[in-house]
Amino acid sequence: MTRVKVCGLTRECDVRTAAALGADALGFILAPSPRRVTLERAASLLRGLAPFVSRVAVLSDPTEAELREVIESRLFDCLQFHGREEPGRLAGLPLKTVKAFGVSRGEDLDRAETYAEVADYFLFDTKAGGASGGTGQAFDWSLLSERRFSRPFILAGGLGPENLSRALEKVRPAAVDLNSRIESAAGVKDPVLMARAILAAKRSNRDDTRGDS
Repeated sequence: MTRVKVCGLTRECDVRTAAALGADALGFILAPSPRRVTLERAASLLRGLAPFVSRVAVLSDPTEAELREVIESRLFDCLQFHGREEPGRLAGLPLKTVKAFGVSRGEDLDRAETYAEVADYFLFDTKAGGASGGTGQAFDWSLLSERRFSRPFILAGGLGPENLSRALEKVRPAAVDLNSRIESAAGVKDPVLMARAILAAKRSNRDDTRGDS
């Protein structure tokens, strides 16, 4: 079953909508980004959220003090690292960890296995120019079709209602990460686009179930 994460949340109404639509995880960007929120703002956004929805902190090369503050806040179930963190930085952390990799060619996937002992999940996002993530662009999914990884992986990068079904036909990720392609502006989720994208993922799950029967 492909899980769905809605990332880059900045507004209470979007948090409530994503949860009501059945998103499995909600992502809050604490790193430099147009969608960045403070830890205090994340706490406010998460207040009253129903149980069993995973809460993900998105970080990029945090200092030790910043990382400790996020962990000790007890707001999150998972830490997603988008920077140049070495494998040792993820070792021994008390929360689940995701290590993200920017992808523009096959060689970009080779580093993933060096994190296999410390990351619970890999995330593959689009690398374009100097940015790895948040570009609104999809990378070549065929780069993943012939690869096998020792950890479940999350597919990100330019995913929206218009291409999500096609992505899930080509690649079988453990989860998908939705962000810029379900927005009307940076950090402002469009409820219609969000609903259509989540529905596409759930429809794909139902189709897979029927195919296995």
